[in-house]
Amino acid sequence: MDWGFDTDLLLLINGFHHPFFDEFMLLYSSKFVWIPFYLVIILYLKSCLGTWKKTLLGVLAIIALVALSDQISATLLRPYFQRMRPSNPLNPISQFVHVVGSRGGQYGFPSCHAANISAIAVFVIFICRDKLTAVTLILWTFLMGYSRLYLGVHYPSDIVVGLGIGCASAALVYCIFKRYVTIETKKGKSSHYLIPVMWVLTVLVLFCCPLAKLL
Repeated sequence: MDWGFDTDLLLLINGFHHPFFDEFMLLYSSKFVWIPFYLVIILYLKSCLGTWKKTLLGVLAIIALVALSDQISATLLRPYFQRMRPSNPLNPISQFVHVVGSRGGQYGFPSCHAANISAIAVFVIFICRDKLTAVTLILWTFLMGYSRLYLGVHYPSDIVVGLGIGCASAALVYCIFKRYVTIETKKGKSSHYLIPVMWVLTVLVLFCCPLAKLL
């Protein structure tokens, strides 16, 4: 399964490299780096939904939609399409791809990273209805998708389809969630900046980490 334009776009994006950003993108794409950010998302949901009971249901909904998007991507579609990652040594274009870190699994269509991150982002946007938060989460999602191309482990279409799966999963779970949970946004003034500030701080920390290694 090979699309010429997809390969050309990947090689164009993947061709711009620097040791600083190699380290940065590798850290940005890491799951564990974002644990504090996920905790802030939970606090933000609490400020939006008002009670810990509703917040717990919201967290369970996020776990369910991530499981849904991940299983659709990894268990259903990847074995069906069997599209090798560009970083896979068996893929003829792998010799032209600058791979940073792990080469990932054998197949990469669609991207689980893109599906899972966009699912979380869209669900929180639906719940909290805040422009600043929406812009921040969209930037988070976009940069995560870009990092996967930069690292050489996905094609652009892997990211686009992953984003679509994540958005669809979030919309479905949100429709079910709002049927059983009354959503009355109750954000306080201070919580309005929770997610944007935490995202900026995390990105700054990631910039400092690779920068420290170059000094």
